Amino acid sequence: MVYGAGAWGTAVALLAASRGAGVTLVCRGEGQARAVAASRENAAYLPGVKLPDGVAVTHADAADPALGAADVLVSAVPSRAVADAAPRVAGALSPGVGVVSLTKGLYPGSGRRLSEMWRDALGGDHPFCVLSGPNHAEEIARAQPATSVVAGDAGLAERLQRVLSGGSFRLYTNPDLLGVELCGAAKNVVAIAAGIADGLGFGDNTKAGVITRGLAEMTRLGMEEGAREATFRGLAGLGDLVATCTSDHSRNRRAGELIAQGTAPGDVERVLGQVAEGLWTVDPLLARAAARGVELPICAEVQAAVAGKPVRECMADLMTRAPSSEHEGA
Repeated sequence: MVYGAGAWGTAVALLAASRGAGVTLVCRGEGQARAVAASRENAAYLPGVKLPDGVAVTHADAADPALGAADVLVSAVPSRAVADAAPRVAGALSPGVGVVSLTKGLYPGSGRRLSEMWRDALGGDHPFCVLSGPNHAEEIARAQPATSVVAGDAGLAERLQRVLSGGSFRLYTNPDLLGVELCGAAKNVVAIAAGIADGLGFGDNTKAGVITRGLAEMTRLGMEEGAREATFRGLAGLGDLVATCTSDHSRNRRAGELIAQGTAPGDVERVLGQVAEGLWTVDPLLARAAARGVELPICAEVQAAVAGKPVRECMADLMTRAPSSEHEGA
């Protein structure tokens, strides 16, 4: 079962169905479920891609029977919805059913990792994993070659690897759940900075600097929290960062571009028509960094831009910071 019918949830449902798995896709509301079931297309989030017969469609208020029958639960709900979704889902799952989170972010307000919230709701009976990496839904749904990582419970990770890998999709396992989660959260914030640079009309040199120094910020925080440095050089880190900072599919890059072009930060998601997780992650990410004494200059200026600081001032303040060595702490 895939719980959450945005673009990425729908793409994973398609991917699993293409590998022969029976899948139920859970939409948020009855209206969306009826439209998707009737047209066999999630026109709001993944237009132009037809759902195969192996994908059943329901909605959250009618999902309990399917949840009870699920042998794996894949969560694709936004980070801010996890506090409500996790207990609801956990109460309907059969014992021992594995849970996989596709969401890349931190919980707004508390800054907790989403795995922590899921584990609180699930207790100790359900193995848990996170699937992450450079995985734009629009490309995976059209069977373009892609790679990702799955981290968490080793048995569940290997099972997912067997089920989902093949054809156009290759899934690697990674034991570093903490690092994979932090990569997925932080890269969205850096992508907003990349989008701001695009919106200001800057070129390749600027983008390369944002990506490289953004990766340094992600790695510093991850190492301070106890993650593995190699994770940040891998698919969940560098791979996803490059895709998110450069692609027209990237909601977070587009969010930064819109802000630089004058869209009020509070209106960005309405204009996009989808969630931009980086807008919700930037505050808890900076709070985690501050608690550990880690400087994240690019992410801090993204936070300022989201709060209303003129983006040219943000760029100017980044470029006029005190001189430092490339490999110093900041």
